[in-house]
Amino acid sequence: FTVVSVTTLSTIAMILYPILFRVLGFNSSQSGFMVGATIHDVAQVVGAGYSISTDVGDVATIIKLLRVAMLPVVLIIIVLALAGQRRGDTKSVRLPSFVVGFAVLTAINSLGWLPASVAEVAVDLSGWLLVIAISALGVRTNMKDMLQLGWRHVAMVVTETLVLLILAITAVQIGLAG
Repeated sequence: FTVVSVTTLSTIAMILYPILFRVLGFNSSQSGFMVGATIHDVAQVVGAGYSISTDVGDVATIIKLLRVAMLPVVLIIIVLALAGQRRGDTKSVRLPSFVVGFAVLTAINSLGWLPASVAEVAVDLSGWLLVIAISALGVRTNMKDMLQLGWRHVAMVVTETLVLLILAITAVQIGLAG
């Protein structure tokens, strides 16, 4: 449900947001911020940004990559907050191993300890694994089952998308972006 709804909303946003940002009179930096800060899917961020201009596409891609890079940080904060609440529990809250592995590999690569040839193979492999994973999710998606989830699930994803849009527009309007 999440993958299909996020992809659908991102595709709609990819088409409508450039028009909306032009109507609102946003410059290239502001439009790039808006695209990168509000569209969920990386591919649609790139598509929407570069459909406006190269400058907008560059800014949008950087903003989206910053959002993605912050995901492990936010996850760590949530885990630490939950761990603080569960001190009396016999079960401890731990970071998922893939998050720990991601952080370790990011640090190794950022410090230049990973040979370029290994990094290149890892990037190619991770790209293919991502395509396979998303394809598997898409193949297993049953639209009938999704519709049976009810309007609340759809409303949640649409609301989250609109909240992102409103927050980003507010940031632009008060001068925090662009």
